[in-house]
Amino acid sequence: MTPFVFLAVLAAAAMHATWNALVKVRSDRFASITLTSLGMTLSAAPVLPFVDVPTANVWPWIVASVIIHIGYRLFLIRAYDHGDLAQTYPLARGTAPLITAIGGVFLLSEVPSGLAVVGILLLSLGTLLMSLRGGGHLATLNRAAVGYALTTSLCIAGYTLVDGSGVRLAATAASYAAWLFVCDGLCAIAIGVFYRGRKLLAATAAEWGSGIVAGFLSAAAYAIAMWAMTRAPIASVASLRETSILFAMLISVLALGEKMTGWRGAAALSIVAGVIALRMG
Repeated sequence: MTPFVFLAVLAAAAMHATWNALVKVRSDRFASITLTSLGMTLSAAPVLPFVDVPTANVWPWIVASVIIHIGYRLFLIRAYDHGDLAQTYPLARGTAPLITAIGGVFLLSEVPSGLAVVGILLLSLGTLLMSLRGGGHLATLNRAAVGYALTTSLCIAGYTLVDGSGVRLAATAASYAAWLFVCDGLCAIAIGVFYRGRKLLAATAAEWGSGIVAGFLSAAAYAIAMWAMTRAPIASVASLRETSILFAMLISVLALGEKMTGWRGAAALSIVAGVIALRMG
């Protein structure tokens, strides 16, 4: 992984944590994440005339990704409804790199180097530690939040492997990302209108600005990640992207008033060590 790709993925991680925090602080998270999807569509739509239309062998990957993303959003909303950002976000993100790495070995024949494996393990350990101890004692964890967060992690690993494979077949990463975001956003909006109807408009009326910003950040963050997957192993990119939990920790403490603990500091050190190992690998 070159220094430029490395820094780009770190920037994407910061964007990812920010849009998740914007969704978390809203009372109606279904409406908020639907509005975020609209923001992604509006960000990508102007790009369509300037990129190639995906070929027939790319569309199955886009369709599969859209389906998995629908599940991802629904389970993420449920996780946020049952748990704190400081616990649900790291748990959802922390197990995904391990699943992605294993899937990459068996499905894509991408075997990480020794240092990369160490980095992936340290990053995953740090994110899990942040979740299990970062907000208090294990006994305070809501089982429903844990279940939804872990299911979310399966969806994350699934769409990461799908999109990593699809974007490598596309003419350009921009082409794949733009068409994926438009298709995914339209599906999310259709689902939102189906379930809420006019109530969805009322729920999002006061949040248009933050929703569009969240959508832009989400689109930019994932577009960078997919571009990076064309230049580095998918598992390494996916793991480095989870440094977003460091940014989520800062947001939760500084903006949301959640408590900073020694466990969070230890988890942060583990994550930083993982980042260093990935960079050296």
